[in-house]
Amino acid sequence: MNRILLFSTFILLFLLFSCKKPAGEGGNSSIKGMINITNWNATFSVITGVYSGADIDVYIIYGNDITYGDRIKTGPDGVFEFKYLRKGSYKIYVYSKDKDAFLSGNSNPPDIAIYIGAEITKKKQQVDVGTIEIIK
Repeated sequence: MNRILLFSTFILLFLLFSCKKPAGEGGNSSIKGMINITNWNATFSVITGVYSGADIDVYIIYGNDITYGDRIKTGPDGVFEFKYLRKGSYKIYVYSKDKDAFLSGNSNPPDIAIYIGAEITKKKQQVDVGTIEIIK
């Protein structure tokens, strides 16, 4: 009976530690960055302001997932951070007005997603994706 219990415990521990965990929450790494907003006039001909993107939704996609895994808002200074991530590939995205759509004749340009890739390769790593410029 003790041999069976010992063997079962060994198999269980082996399975727990041999499984490769996919990108996502549960680690001790993070991805951070900042959002900067450029405001344009109605004809996209004059910049009316440039400032930090406070209270902007920022999304993260884990690995090859097709939808976002988490969403946070930037702080008052436009800074964001996704914490407690494992090793793997990530995509960060935010929404911005599509300047090209306006310039091609659309008077009400749609929002488009701006994607930034990030890779966590080791434990306790902090990846900085830099400043993401968006248009409002």
